[in-house]
Amino acid sequence: MSVAAPVHSAFDFSALDIAGHEQPLAQWRGRVLLIVNTASACGFTPQYAGLQALQERYGLQGFTVLAFPCNQFGAQEPGSGEEIAQFCTSRYATTFPLFAKVEVNGEHAHPLWRWLTREASGLLGSHAIKWNFTKFLVGRDGQVLKRYPPQERPELIGPDIEMALQAPV
Repeated sequence: MSVAAPVHSAFDFSALDIAGHEQPLAQWRGRVLLIVNTASACGFTPQYAGLQALQERYGLQGFTVLAFPCNQFGAQEPGSGEEIAQFCTSRYATTFPLFAKVEVNGEHAHPLWRWLTREASGLLGSHAIKWNFTKFLVGRDGQVLKRYPPQERPELIGPDIEMALQAPV
C-alpha cells in the first residue's frame, strides 16, 4: 500500500491538458495563477474575454490563467477537448492553458479542485463549487489567496493580481 505524498501547494498537482497530456502544475511554480472552472455554453462564458485580458495584461509579469472546463453545471460544457479548444481560440482568442474536462465537485472531483475548495471556502462557508467560472487566485508560493464567485468579473480581480505579483518569489 502506497501513501500519497503530502500536498503543500497547488504546484504539487498535475492535470491533463486539453490534448490529454499530463501537465505538472510545478511548471508554473513562482507564478501567480488564476484557476477557473469554465464552460462554453454558460451565461458567464463571455468571461473568457476578461480572463484573456488578464493574461495579456499580467502574463509577462508572472501571471497565468489556468482554465479547467467542467460539464457539471447544467451540462454547459458538452464538447470534446478539440471542440472546447477550437471554441476558446476562435471565439475569444485565448492563449492561456486549457485543461481536459474535470469534475470539481463530488466523488470524482479532480484532486486539485478538492484541495482548492478545502483551502478557500465559498459563500457561507460552503466548500462546494456552485457554478461555472468560480475562480481561485493562487500566489507565487502555490497557496490559495482568494476565491471568487462565478459572477465576479475577471477585470475586477486585477488589483488582487497586482498585489500577488508584488510578493517575493
